Amino acid sequence: MPTDVIMPQMGESIFEGTLTKWLKKAGDRVEKDEPLFEISTDKVDAEIPSPVAGVLSEIKVPEGETVEVNTVVAVVTEHGEAVAVVGKKAQAGQAGETRAAVSTPAASGSSVPKAAALAPKAQLAPPQVVDGERIRSSPLVRKIAAEHNIDLSLVAGTGSDGRICKEDVLRHLSEHGAGSAAASDATRSGAVAQPTASALAGQVVPLSRMRAIIAEHMVESKRISPHVHTVYKVDMTRIVKIREREKAGFERANGVKLTFMPFIAAAVVEALRKFPVVNASLESGAIHYHQNINLGIAVALEWGLIVPVVKEAEVLSFLGLARSIADLAERARTKKLKPEEASGSTFTLTNSGVFGDEFSTPIINQPESAILAISGLKKEAVVLTDAEGNDTIAIRSMQHFTLGFDHRTIDGADACRFMLELKKTLEGWDKKIG
Repeated sequence: MPTDVIMPQMGESIFEGTLTKWLKKAGDRVEKDEPLFEISTDKVDAEIPSPVAGVLSEIKVPEGETVEVNTVVAVVTEHGEAVAVVGKKAQAGQAGETRAAVSTPAASGSSVPKAAALAPKAQLAPPQVVDGERIRSSPLVRKIAAEHNIDLSLVAGTGSDGRICKEDVLRHLSEHGAGSAAASDATRSGAVAQPTASALAGQVVPLSRMRAIIAEHMVESKRISPHVHTVYKVDMTRIVKIREREKAGFERANGVKLTFMPFIAAAVVEALRKFPVVNASLESGAIHYHQNINLGIAVALEWGLIVPVVKEAEVLSFLGLARSIADLAERARTKKLKPEEASGSTFTLTNSGVFGDEFSTPIINQPESAILAISGLKKEAVVLTDAEGNDTIAIRSMQHFTLGFDHRTIDGADACRFMLELKKTLEGWDKKIG
């Protein structure tokens, strides 16, 4: 029995999605709940599983096309012989990769006609094996690799379970050329290949769905909110020492790594409780003071940026915050987030410090009124003054924090009071972390 695979509705306010990548090709056998394709919406990127076990007998929508929810994008045949069918809309995107027979489904109520897959025009190389494990790749990928003398063990796969897709091998070819010895040396040494200037020079690359949405939101935020930024330097030495002392035991006891983010998140929650206007939104000419503190934690992905949300952060313990942040970040990177987990934030944290910046001036995540940028943690020589007024110089772990805020809602004085409370909590940390 054929089963339609539809574009799912990933949240009440989402009415369309972009099919960004097929993880299977027409004619492939799939298991129930096995990832079938990837989609991108204005809330989240996600892998969509197969609703049944069987054969992907028809692909109706090609990669890169945006369709409304409930649109049939593919057909899975649960029983019988594999029938590789590519719909007219998908032929352009699949013609190079799928050399299966193309047939037209029978009229309603009749069975799908059987068709044997056509043999490839050229003999393809068998799948490569490295350290006893087969490299996951399609016949087309192996054909391209054979034609250009590319070692597939050197190509980073972006598909399901590291599967090498057509785009991966073409990207490798554009960056390193055919049979690149330099690429081999770099990969064996553990280096990650990055697009070179020569590979990108002169190209016009269309915006991805996620990149286009980010661009739209950023321009809209700058148009709506008069942005003001205030920067504070915080002495994180006490927290650095606590983390260094406790991180091994914390991970053993709780199964989650002890990072700096839960310390910062807990301090932010405490400051927001005391200054709720920083957690508010301006709506229809009135200030909406939110009942809960929903922390958005920006996560940088290889293909863009996403902001999963820790809901009701004010009721979570330190451990609860640590677990929630780690879980959401991991599922954001593996495209396992639900749409509701990437919406509804009332205040956002963005950590550019992982890239070593001094400080940054972030754009507010609408409809919020403020966003906190966390910059690089660095050791500095600092002048310390004791209770008697004596000055000494010491090496301390210092970090810049930048609050970007909407001046329509938040006055400079309130923004500075919030930051002083954050600074006081971090520098004098006295909370339990277990």
